[in-house]
Amino acid sequence: MQKRHQVFISSTYTDLKEERALVTQTLMQMDCIPAGMELFPATDEEQLDFIKKVIDDCDYYLLIIGGRYGSTTEEGISYTEKEYEYAVEQTIPVIALLHETPNSISVEKSEISTEMRERLNRFRARVSTGRLVKHWKSGSDLPGQVAISIAQAISRFPRVGWIRGNNVASEDLLREINDLRKENQALKAKYELQKNIPTIEELNPADLDSNITLHGTYSANMTRQGWSANTNWREIFYLISPYLTINTSEAVIKEHLKDGIISKYRINSYKNILSDQDFQTVSVQMQILGLITINAANEHSREKLWRLTPSGESLMYKLRVIKE
Repeated sequence: MQKRHQVFISSTYTDLKEERALVTQTLMQMDCIPAGMELFPATDEEQLDFIKKVIDDCDYYLLIIGGRYGSTTEEGISYTEKEYEYAVEQTIPVIALLHETPNSISVEKSEISTEMRERLNRFRARVSTGRLVKHWKSGSDLPGQVAISIAQAISRFPRVGWIRGNNVASEDLLREINDLRKENQALKAKYELQKNIPTIEELNPADLDSNITLHGTYSANMTRQGWSANTNWREIFYLISPYLTINTSEAVIKEHLKDGIISKYRINSYKNILSDQDFQTVSVQMQILGLITINAANEHSREKLWRLTPSGESLMYKLRVIKE
């Protein structure tokens, strides 16, 4: 049955116009449906909401990173990275094409400020974590890389795609059978794992008011300096819970926790990094207390998504609601 796949093209806009045009042409030649925002690039929250609806209808998310981080929200996160976060949260397969040598890109197509270059580097590192990425040097490299990457993605991560209306009934039936098969496999795997997980009574976890010391480092006088903060599990949950009402990537939660801690305890924020070992302990503790669930973005990804359980949501309201 002939099927066409819709691909969302995400990138900064003005510096990558020519590259986007080449990618769009390649996708059309592959009988894919390119979905890009050339006429309405994301530059405000209202437009971003519209773009999310477009991403919802796409089968694959194609990210192109050049020499710019792009326009940012009030939180300091670029709209391109916001699009990426949303695609990951919706478990849409991501294909990432990163410029191999961003320092060689011309000045007019690069970030000038040190801060924006650092944000771009962090974004590149984040995208490269948990997935294979491809690198390009010039626009002429992109058509071949896009063709190979899309073909591999369609083969490895089959998606619903688009078909003619007269084939919908049979396609829906096949999809329902396939979904039931996957659900059955997932339930079997979950059952096997849970058989070996000790009960809460056996683990006897610390309660919410028990203390814990978090550690990290920051940059000062050209060296890394250590810091520590004595807090408790209730405060940690208070800081991160509002961000967990939807599926949120682990990297984002780690940043929110770090920012909340260094703000409250007045710790130097310059190039500040929270200890990953401490953060993994937070992850385990929040799960064993029944406050969050953590799942992979999709069956082929190592990126983890956090979300509140019903118990966690109830506790968040108790901690956060301002009473009369």
